[in-house]
Order: sequence, then C-alpha cells, then structure tokens
Amino acid sequence: MESAFYPLESFKNYKYVVILSRYQGKLLLSRHKQRDTWEAQGGHVEAGETPLQAARRELFEESGAVRYEIRPLFDYTFGGSCGVVFEAEILELGPLPESEMAEVRLFDRLPENNTYPAIYPFLFQEQERIRASQAL
Repeated sequence: MESAFYPLESFKNYKYVVILSRYQGKLLLSRHKQRDTWEAQGGHVEAGETPLQAARRELFEESGAVRYEIRPLFDYTFGGSCGVVFEAEILELGPLPESEMAEVRLFDRLPENNTYPAIYPFLFQEQERIRASQAL
C-alpha cells in the first residue's frame, strides 16, 4: 500500500490518528495484547471527535500518559484512508489503563519488530524532517 504526506488540514474526514511519543528522551511504544510487535499509540477517530480529541484519548488509553504536550505534525494517507500524525512529549505516565494494550516500553530507536514496518519508518523520518526544518 502506498502512503503520502500532506500539510495539516489537507482533508476533512479523518479516519485515524497516530501519535509519535517520547518520554524521558526515548521513544515510548506500546504492545498490543494479541501481538508481539511494538507500535505507536493511535487509532480511529470516533464519531463526533476531532483528530486532537482522538489523539488525546488514544494516547491515554494506549500508554497511560496523564500529563503531556501534544501537537499535530502532518496529514497522511495510507491504504486510501487519511489521518493526522501527532507528536507528544510525555511528562507523566500513570498506570496503563485496561485496554487492548499489554505494556509500554522505552526505545532508543524504532525497533525492527514494529507492527507497521511499511509505514512507521517513514512517519518517523517525516517527523525528523519537520523538526530539522523548524530548527533553521
């Protein structure tokens, strides 16, 4: 499946959000109870939710983050659906809520055994490209 990146607010009907999270200077990834791979927090935008509301809900449900700074980075498409990618700097983690996630773990870099190897490396690369352009 092909993916592409777009400026924020390029679409109107967002299907999902992805949150690229950091905690204590490291990547914070989650592991689903039914998988042995690691993934960024995220999920579908529910009826009546904005992408930001969905990102906040998913971040808490899938990581236990209770205090954080979050901001949208870019829009993207994958498999014909559009979504918004956010980045979050987590300031405080609480217990992982009862959900489909089994655990969270800190990583120095994206592990090879990630859930979506066809897209995650590109999302993180685009995040770094945006950060570098803003540092100029």
